[in-house]
Amino acid sequence: MSSGADLFVVCKQCGSQVSPYVTECPYCGHRLRRRAPKLPREGRRGSGRRARVPSSLGRLRPGEIPGIRGDARPYVTAALVIASCVVWVLWRGAWVNFFNLIAYRPLGGHWWRLLTTQFTYDSGFYQFTTLVAIAIFGTLLERRRGPLFVLALFFMCGVGGALVALTVFPDRVVVGGNGAALGLLACWAVPDLRALRAKRFYDGDLLGTLAIAAAVLAMPLARPSASWVAGLVGGAIGLIVGAGVYQLRAD
Repeated sequence: MSSGADLFVVCKQCGSQVSPYVTECPYCGHRLRRRAPKLPREGRRGSGRRARVPSSLGRLRPGEIPGIRGDARPYVTAALVIASCVVWVLWRGAWVNFFNLIAYRPLGGHWWRLLTTQFTYDSGFYQFTTLVAIAIFGTLLERRRGPLFVLALFFMCGVGGALVALTVFPDRVVVGGNGAALGLLACWAVPDLRALRAKRFYDGDLLGTLAIAAAVLAMPLARPSASWVAGLVGGAIGLIVGAGVYQLRAD
């Protein structure tokens, strides 16, 4: 670690030089410390002299260090959650046909149902649980990897899970975005899982993540339309993508 006067610290995981005022390495995701050091305030009471912050260490701006977007707004995650709520209102208001939005075989030329089913739910409890997971881990991922990453991963996990589920059980329907939710969750958890395996410090809440994952995975027990195959496949895709991104950052 480093004193406040140093201009950088060296990540023990990948050897990169990073700012001493961040808690996470932007290149490999390794946790450097629990919380960033506080900058001394000028003219603080009780001090014999007035501390000054070096002018070269101004406020960190978005994109100044790759991978660090501390004050970024999760616009894509918010749009995904709002889209599900809008679809719910349109369906309940009888403005759209529920069966035109969900995925079932034969798809024929209606391949777009693989996309719309990610925002369609037949239960308020199922929708609430899934959207909570999407909101939490989509926001965390968007601040770390950016909005396009979250958007691509959401549809990759959701559509991939739905396709596999319809292939395994062609007589069933696939409703909701449980595969997308578990994919976002799994991708976010990869750095902490790697740190846990290596017996290194990690700052995430793996127990809370596990609880949310268990709630989403168990949803098919209450709502058969929530495919457990779609959920498992979506989570597996998220793990694979997360491991790949983690390895690229480490290299």
